[in-house]
Amino acid sequence: MRDVYIGRQPIYDRGLEVCGYELFLQPAGVRANGSFESKRAAAQLVLDTLVEIGLEAIVGDKLAFLNLPSELVLFLLEDLAPALPQERLVIQLDEQVAADHSALELARNLTLQGCMVAVDGFAGQPALLPLVERADIVRVDMRGRDTGALREIITPLQRHGVRLLAGGVETYQDFARCRDLGFDYFQGPFLYQPDIVSGRRSPASRTPLLLLTRLQDPEADFAELEALVAQDVGLTYKLLRLVNSVWYGRRARVDSVRQALLLLGTRLVSAWLSLIVMAGVTGKPHELMTTAIIRARMCELLAGAMGRLNRESYFLVGLLSVLDALLDLPMPKVVEMLPLSEDVARALLEHEGELGEVLACVLAYEQANWDGVDRTGLRPSLVTEAFLDSVGFARDVRAVLRA
Repeated sequence: MRDVYIGRQPIYDRGLEVCGYELFLQPAGVRANGSFESKRAAAQLVLDTLVEIGLEAIVGDKLAFLNLPSELVLFLLEDLAPALPQERLVIQLDEQVAADHSALELARNLTLQGCMVAVDGFAGQPALLPLVERADIVRVDMRGRDTGALREIITPLQRHGVRLLAGGVETYQDFARCRDLGFDYFQGPFLYQPDIVSGRRSPASRTPLLLLTRLQDPEADFAELEALVAQDVGLTYKLLRLVNSVWYGRRARVDSVRQALLLLGTRLVSAWLSLIVMAGVTGKPHELMTTAIIRARMCELLAGAMGRLNRESYFLVGLLSVLDALLDLPMPKVVEMLPLSEDVARALLEHEGELGEVLACVLAYEQANWDGVDRTGLRPSLVTEAFLDSVGFARDVRAVLRA
C-alpha cells in the first residue's frame, strides 16, 4: 500500500444513525508550499489509493464526504469523481477552493456527474454564496456560536432548501440545540462523551457493569470464566459464533466454552466476552460499539507491528476506551469500579505506558491528527492498513452480533 493516511469520521442524521463518513486523505509528507509537480504527484497518489482500496472498504454502504487538502482538491476532482461511484460521493469545497475561478464550474460538472456538493465552513461569506447556490449540503461550524448566531447563519440557507450539517458538535447538549434549530446532519466528538445528567446513571448500565467487573477480575480463573458464561445461554451462543466466524473459523470448529478457553486462553476469551457484554448495552448509537471494535482491533494490530507481547491487553484497552460514553460515567469512575491492572488503568486515564502509547496513536488516527500518528515511528502505509483491516473486522463482528 502507498504511504497515504486514510481516516474517517462519522456523520449522523437526526436519529443518531450514521448516514456517511467524512474521509480524510493525506499523502505522508506532502506540504502546502510544495511545487506544482509535487502537489500533482500527491494528488495522483491519493486517487490511485482510493481506487485501489475502493469506497466500500472504507465506508460500507454510506455516503463518502471527501475532505481533501485544499492544495490538492482542484487537481484531484477532475479525475476522481469518474473513478468512484458518483451517487455515493459528497465533494466538500471550502473558501480557499472557492477563491479559484474554476471552482464554480467544477461544482456544476460534479453535479452533472451525479455527485453531491457540500460547502464547508460557511458563516455567511460572500465568496461562498455562488457555491451555496449549487450545493446540496452546507456545513456550519457551531463552535463558539450561540443559538442566535447560528440561527442568523442558517435561516437564509433553510429558505434556499439546502441540507444543513452542524460541525464541531462536542456534547449531547450541542446536538440537541442544533437539532432543535433544524440541522439535518451532525458531526463531532459528542458521541464519545458521557451523557451525564444530574449525576444519574441508567439502570440499563448496571448489569453490564457487574458482568464486566467479573470478567476483568485478574483472579478469575479458567473454571470461573467457564461457569460465568454457562449461566447465560445468549452469551455462550454469541461467544461461539464470534470465535468460529471471526476469530478461529478458518482453522477448527470450536464447539464449547471450555474448548474456546483451551485454544485461546482466558485473557483473550475474557476480552471477547467483554465485547459481547458491551454490545448489549441499550440506548446508545450503534456507531459507538463500531468505534470500540475498531479501536480494539487497531490497538492489537499496531502492538503486533511494534513487537509487543500480550496483544490481547491492547485489544482490551481499545475496547474499554469507550466505556465512559457507553455507561455515561466519567472514565476515572469507570476505572475505579473495575478491577483493572495498573497498566490498563493508566492507559485509559492518561494514555501513558506501552498500552497508552498505542491507544494514543489510534485516537490520533481517529481524529486525523497525522502528526500524532507519526510520533510512533510506524510507516504510514502500515498504520493505514491496520485501520482498514479494523474497519472490516468491526463490520464482520457487528454482523455476527446482529445475527
